[in-house]
Amino acid sequence: MSKLVLLTNDDGIGAEGLEALAAVFEHEHETWVVAPDQERSACSHSLTIQRPVRGERKAARRFTADGTPADCVNLAVSKLLPRRPDLVISGINRGANLGEDVFYSGTVAGAREAVFLGLPAIAISLAVRSPGGDFGPAALFAEQLARLVFEHGLPPHTLLNVNVPATTPRGAVMARQGQRVVGEESPVAWADLQGIEGDHLADGTAVRNGFIAITPLHTDSTHYAMFQGLRGWEQRLRQPVPPR
Repeated sequence: MSKLVLLTNDDGIGAEGLEALAAVFEHEHETWVVAPDQERSACSHSLTIQRPVRGERKAARRFTADGTPADCVNLAVSKLLPRRPDLVISGINRGANLGEDVFYSGTVAGAREAVFLGLPAIAISLAVRSPGGDFGPAALFAEQLARLVFEHGLPPHTLLNVNVPATTPRGAVMARQGQRVVGEESPVAWADLQGIEGDHLADGTAVRNGFIAITPLHTDSTHYAMFQGLRGWEQRLRQPVPPR
């Protein structure tokens, strides 16, 4: 059954990854594209609040906006689309969004904004920086994953962050969000060399080993395990602060 799919990104309206997604999804679904009018990489989850966000129609079901990916999703859902989308996909980003990069990524923010609006969402990135990367396999995988989302849905407040290796994928795995550490040999290195923590491969390790990494991200950042340890602070924090 045809669905209404909204596509956005942070690389801008003319990006190859966005075009690859549109080419795949337009065959079967009512596909709308609302993307920034220029590159907005690493804009994080910023919103434009000091001026109106302006949209411009480029073609049927295709618009640009002079704002961030989160702005684009808001504008699409509130003003441009005929109804709420069945799925929002942000990407395909040129370059991976692994580990703590999800906090900087405009690609991930576009999907996260959709989740804030109560919509299922996927962020997808290809681990290639130089021009000429083949976005086709990543776009086909996005369609395959979308079918599962349409069939099973996603939990509330959850998006899927997908990272596709530059080489032919060996398969797809569920992976945890990795972390960065400061290393001796290089200023920044991915802390994914241990590979497995519990039952979950780190996203960077998965991609480095040729697998597509699928990481479920929750919008609730509360560190619940710390509650018990911090309970003892509450009584002290209720006491009046002595004058200096």
